[in-house]
Amino acid sequence: MNQPLHTLVLALALGFTGIAHAQATPAAADAAKPIATVNGVAIPPIYAEFLRNSRAARGQSAELLSDAALREALIVAELLAQEAVHAGLDKDPRVSALIDFQRKEILGRALLEEHLRRNPISEETVRAEYEKAKERAGTEEYRVRHILVASEREARDIIARIKSRKAKFEDIAKAQSQDPSGANGGDLGWTVPANLVPEFANAMTKLKKGQLADNPVQTRFGWHVIRLDDTRKLQFPAYEEVRGRIMQQLQQVAARNYVRELAAKAKVE
Repeated sequence: MNQPLHTLVLALALGFTGIAHAQATPAAADAAKPIATVNGVAIPPIYAEFLRNSRAARGQSAELLSDAALREALIVAELLAQEAVHAGLDKDPRVSALIDFQRKEILGRALLEEHLRRNPISEETVRAEYEKAKERAGTEEYRVRHILVASEREARDIIARIKSRKAKFEDIAKAQSQDPSGANGGDLGWTVPANLVPEFANAMTKLKKGQLADNPVQTRFGWHVIRLDDTRKLQFPAYEEVRGRIMQQLQQVAARNYVRELAAKAKVE
């Protein structure tokens, strides 16, 4: 089987069309009423909530989020599950292991969500993180190019060739740079010093607009030939624009710390 079992089943369950379209979808007011009953097995409304959330998170269309589409997919899933049990696949060791593994994943996510609910990130913490990021970013943005090579000798040779006008910076970057930016003539776009390794950032901020660094700069990545193309005042995003992203990052850190705490207390052999 080329596809993993869980991927294939999900694709089948969500991809079939033309089933039960003629039947009425459950009334929204009757939350306890099953969505459908398949061979005597009732499909609870909460399944539709799970599926709707999953599809919405994947950015699927409004049509696939409709009651009719959800009902259809859940009926297919139930039909396939019943037939799988009838065929004895629930006794297959790999299938049983996969079900158990996914159960553990779901329980783990539920635990982390509960931990974050009980230990919410305060607005003050988010605001403080924003202010720290704003301070780190500084007030200037830099449009910089670089050529990354393996040795100082090679880097100095490149600087000499550029200064003597025997070759253009952009052409050498495309031909010799070991960084992906070489394809764009070494252009790193607009950036701030905090986004770069310290050695590179320190050299960059000392350059004037249009200036090529006289000496190459060594970092853990190799040797850099640097040219500053332009500078401009940094327009840092407003708090409201990035609040959600900062909150998410802080929650991820909190979740990782919680996992580390559990691991520290666990006996793992």
